[in-house]
Amino acid sequence: MASQVDRRVTVGIIADPGVPTEIAERLAEEIPDELRSRVAEEVDWRVVASSEELPLGDDGAIDIAEKVEEKRSSEHWDLLVCLTDLPRIEPAGAVVADADTSSGAAMASVPAIGWIRLLPYARRVVVHLVGLLARQTLGIAAHRESDGYHSGAWGVFGVRIRQVRSSDENIDSNLVLPGRVGRMRLLFGMVRDNRPWWLVPGLSRAVAAAAGTAAFGVFFPSIWSLADSLAPVRLVLINLFAVAVMVGWLIVHNSLWERAGGGAAVHKTRMYNAATLLTVSIGVLCMYALLFGLTALGSATVISPEYLSGQLGHPATPLDYLGLSWLASSMGTVAGALGSSLETESAVRRATYSKRERERRARRRREQRKSGQT
Repeated sequence: MASQVDRRVTVGIIADPGVPTEIAERLAEEIPDELRSRVAEEVDWRVVASSEELPLGDDGAIDIAEKVEEKRSSEHWDLLVCLTDLPRIEPAGAVVADADTSSGAAMASVPAIGWIRLLPYARRVVVHLVGLLARQTLGIAAHRESDGYHSGAWGVFGVRIRQVRSSDENIDSNLVLPGRVGRMRLLFGMVRDNRPWWLVPGLSRAVAAAAGTAAFGVFFPSIWSLADSLAPVRLVLINLFAVAVMVGWLIVHNSLWERAGGGAAVHKTRMYNAATLLTVSIGVLCMYALLFGLTALGSATVISPEYLSGQLGHPATPLDYLGLSWLASSMGTVAGALGSSLETESAVRRATYSKRERERRARRRREQRKSGQT
């Protein structure tokens, strides 16, 4: 074995485009010092980040062993860590990372790492993985303190990460977040990866229909009187009904809900459906908030207080403007659901899901067609 004194180890971090790449570039600058302090200070750690779309295999997974061999010969990397948007769900819990010590490669799933404070949590995961690979692949003795680096609770929910033996013959161990809290952390990470706030610009026809109907409420006095007669509780119920209609319509009309295949895949299907429901709901709420803001601004600009007071039969207050904007926005949201029918299914999927999730769903549809499922 080569001496550890003045030894250089090059760690390559390959990341999917987008958020994983942003994290990888920051880690390449920040973690060499942490690797010296927590893994081996006698080693000259060099960390290189590369943005590259990691292809999925026939089984829907990423072959990290093949990638490390490629990079070892072309880039002379000693260890490889992949950062991907691909979520992993197993019966034991949400999979944060895989490690293949025989090839010196590991893969971390950004959705499972978290949905807030991604950088510090990703740093802890990557340092742990590099330490594991350095010990078991390169034979570098790590500092004693680093052995318990992940043994305690970490994260905003205090979830304990467990290192367990993988059921995959090509993987030595998994880092998993067990239990409901781990699954919730993964769920929120999947939703963040879908970027639900992009649903609004992605559904231009639906937004146009919603805005046109909401504008109808601004200009017709009958809507003002109706809003004035409704109690706040009823306005809230109308609001919730309108949001539920649009969420349900988008999911059903565009076949976003997955059917469980049975067996061990049931828990995965439930997680994907939960992420879909939460993603679409947040997107529709973002649209509603935008619609409400524009309607309130429009009503305050177009309708004078004196004219509104004459129509309502009492002095108009800011609450009256908010009430009519509230009702008009709810009407517009229902119209937006119908307007979304003009969008193509592919456009809705692009607006709703990340690239990885669209890849996974396209693969699943192909498999269902082959097996004769509807």
